[in-house]
Parts: sequence; C-alpha cells; structure tokens
Amino acid sequence: MGVAKFLRFHLELFSCPMTPTMLPGAPHIHYSGQQLCVEGCDLTILAQTYATPLFVYSKASMLAALAAYQRGFAGRNAQICYAMKANSSLAILQLFAQSGCGFDIVSGGELARALAAGADPKKVIFSGVGKTRQEMREALQAGIGCFNVESEAEIDVLNEVALGTGKVAPISIRVNPNVDPKTHPYISTGLKGNKFGIAHERTLVTYQRASKLAGLRVVGIDCHIGSQITDEAPYLDAMDRMLDLVTGIEAAGIPIEHIDFGGGLGINYNGDTPPQADALWSKLLAKLDAREFGSYKLMIEPGRSLVGNAGVCVTEVLYVKPGEQKNFCIVDAAMNDLPRPAMYQAFHTIVPLQHQTELASSALVMDVVGPICESGDWIGHDRTLFVQAGDRLAVLSAGAYCMSMASNYNSRPRAAEVLVDGANAYLIRNRDSLADQLRGEHLL
Repeated sequence: MGVAKFLRFHLELFSCPMTPTMLPGAPHIHYSGQQLCVEGCDLTILAQTYATPLFVYSKASMLAALAAYQRGFAGRNAQICYAMKANSSLAILQLFAQSGCGFDIVSGGELARALAAGADPKKVIFSGVGKTRQEMREALQAGIGCFNVESEAEIDVLNEVALGTGKVAPISIRVNPNVDPKTHPYISTGLKGNKFGIAHERTLVTYQRASKLAGLRVVGIDCHIGSQITDEAPYLDAMDRMLDLVTGIEAAGIPIEHIDFGGGLGINYNGDTPPQADALWSKLLAKLDAREFGSYKLMIEPGRSLVGNAGVCVTEVLYVKPGEQKNFCIVDAAMNDLPRPAMYQAFHTIVPLQHQTELASSALVMDVVGPICESGDWIGHDRTLFVQAGDRLAVLSAGAYCMSMASNYNSRPRAAEVLVDGANAYLIRNRDSLADQLRGEHLL
C-alpha cells in the first residue's frame, strides 16, 4: 500500500514546505524522521493495525492542556468541569475524572457516561436549555452538584420535580450577558438572539423568584458566551457584567456561593492565537481580586481547549479525480466522521503521514472530500496535494466535536478510536459493525 508523497497547506497561507513546528498540537503530534507520530506511536502503523478512518488521541496533549488551567487556578478555590460534549468517549472522561475534573453535562446520557467513567456526581453541573423531567429526576437521584437553569419556565419544572422526589435542587442561573464572543454564529451563546440563558435584565427578578421556591437552593451564577473564542476581551466584558449582577443579587439578600464563567477558549486550527489558559486566568483573577470577589468559589467549563488539538483523524486516499473546474481528493473519511467543515465551514489542517521537504511540480490544488452523497461532504477546500490512491493523510485538531458528533449517515460505521500514552496505543472504541448499526431496528 502506498504512502502520502507530499502535501502542503493552502497556497495563500503557506508558501514554504511543511515543517514539524507548524503542526497544531505539537510537540505531541510531530514528525519523527519522515513519519507522522502521536507521541511515540507511528500513525502509519496504527492505520495498518486498526484501519481507517481512525481517530487517535494524545494523552500527554490533553494533560498538558489541563495543566495550564490548573496552573491558572493554583491556590484558588476552583473546580474545572470538563465540557464533555466536546468529546464524550469513556476513556477520555476517565482520564479527566482521574485528574480531578468535574463534568459539565447537557443530557441524561452524558450524566450516565460521566458516572460510568468514574465521575464524582458532586462535581457534575447540568447545563442545557431543554432538560426533561426524567433527566432532572436522574440528576437529583445521582446527587449532582448544580443545575445551570436556563429559563424561567425551567425553574418551575425543576422545583416541581425536586419536590416530587423529596430533594432540593442546587441551582445557578445561566445569564445571557449579551456579549459578542466574535466567533462563528452557530457557536455563539451569549447574545440576545441566542437561545441560551436568561436575559441580563431579568436576572435579579429571576433569582428573587427562585430563592422563594422550596424545591430549589440558589448556590451560584453561570455565564457561557460561546465556543472557539480567540480574544480575551469578551471574557473580560462578560466578567464585569457578571460581577455587577452578583453585587445586585447579594444586595437583595441572596448569597452566591460560586461564580461559573463557562468555557469556550479556542484552539489553533489555522494559525489561530488564542490566549493560553493560565495567562487568560491570570488576567481574569486580577480583575476578580480588584473587585473583591477573589474569595468566591470559581467554576470553569473547558471542552475544546482540553481535547481539540490532542486528536487526529487518519484517512486513506481512495481516488484522485481531476476536473475542469475542480480537482478532488476523495478519502475514506467523511462528514459523518468530521462534521465541523460541513456544519461550520471550519478549517482543519491536513498533512501527510510521510513528511517530505521537496516541492512537487505536479501537485494539484484539490478539495478533500468524502464518499457521502452530499456536496457538503468536504474536509478541506483548495489544498495543494500530490497524492495517489492508497496514500494516507491526517486531519489535525480533530479531538473536539468530531467523534462526539459522528453519525452513521449513509449507513457508514463510526470510526475506531485509539488513545496513545507514550509508546503505547490503546483501542478505546471499536469500529461499528453492521450488527451495531442494525441493532434495535425491526422489520414489519
């Protein structure tokens, strides 16, 4: 079977051959000699062992990303809750649970996953605009730490459910601060036009109402403004608005035990330069201290920034298809494996498993596309490639919102997943079989 001969980035962005230092997620994803590796494991060998498409994750990369948050919160009363919607594979949840993380969940299924991975239920916070009564009951029975309530109607339902189960639900109210996170509109969550949270102007009266309900206990306040944020300014603006609200809420006689600032810190997909987590929190904590809120318990809900650059998707070239208007590199990964480009017009760096330094005069500008019967099934537009059928490529920054959003569209099996720890590789999810896909269906 052949190997990738050459690939370089989008012509307009890169005019020189690829070097290992350009790879998002380096040094844990790097070339060793000519072979692309995740930590100490050669991706070509992993692809031969487990087939493609294949997701591979670096344990060291995830722990290094977590360590930046831990450094930022050193000496503070703080809880890091991994936003597991970014990647909810059990082994990854287990890794974060063993590292002391709590979890930010948005469904009953995510609660079950977190508990199965060893989560402490007291470190679980339940977000989301559409919690069902059954999900509320399950979370109350599990003894989770907090519900992030997102509407006034939800307050009434949660109070009713809590009283019916003989429990008191700890709540924080998610505030919509109307702060522009300057990200893709589909992943912006803190503007007035978004479905999330309670309007800034309604916050105080909502707290006053909730504090009078016997089935609820107010414990905190929550804010989350979006995802893939690369600018620190929206965080600072949202913090000021949150602290103003805490001052008013406590002046009304309602104590606040914790302040939850959400997550959303971005990663490097294509030359993005988000602030480092420890540097960002140094500035945010300085603002907290200056406004005399430094003694409050802090909550943070990172997701993408912990796992995004830790993962790659390895895919094989099926066909090269030249055309009059477009050239296509057709690979065996598709939008059911990597939905972000189709959903968000997102950029993922694509590199060969074998690194070469010489330019190829016969390279073509191609769209990298999958086999699915949709014109929206693309992985990368206008990439300069010199490949042939059988070569393998790696789609980088695939640790977040890829496998967790994967589907069986076109009756395609979901990919296998491997977690790398140094020179060791562990299969953490089997590739779907046809029996897996048909299970639960019935003929008439």
